[in-house]
Amino acid sequence: MITPFIFVRNHWLVMTLILLAAITVLSLWPAGQLPEVPGTDKTHHFIAYGALMFPVALRRPLYWPWAGLMIIAYSGVIELIQPYVNRYGEWLDLAANTGGVICGVLLAQLVISLFPAVLEGTTNS
Repeated sequence: MITPFIFVRNHWLVMTLILLAAITVLSLWPAGQLPEVPGTDKTHHFIAYGALMFPVALRRPLYWPWAGLMIIAYSGVIELIQPYVNRYGEWLDLAANTGGVICGVLLAQLVISLFPAVLEGTTNS
């Protein structure tokens, strides 16, 4: 059961950058060309930003709280850019993004509490 978490811990930076790129592309893609997916827009924001923050919070580099704040700030910048690319920027999207980041941190803390071996061998660099 610990193996997937160790994989995330070992590849956290690559996973985070891939998720960040995917979120950026999907957030700035014209709305009319996006596929229909189940769930609400806010749910998608919440899940995406939770998934983005989870590997960082699980690996816990020295600057991980700052990374969370930067992710929230980045999501705000995306919301400001969206009206210029045929999308709608909404403050509630930013709230859902922030909630997702917080949930990603809490979920990582839960994993670390339940499986302390996940942090074994980390150097906090």
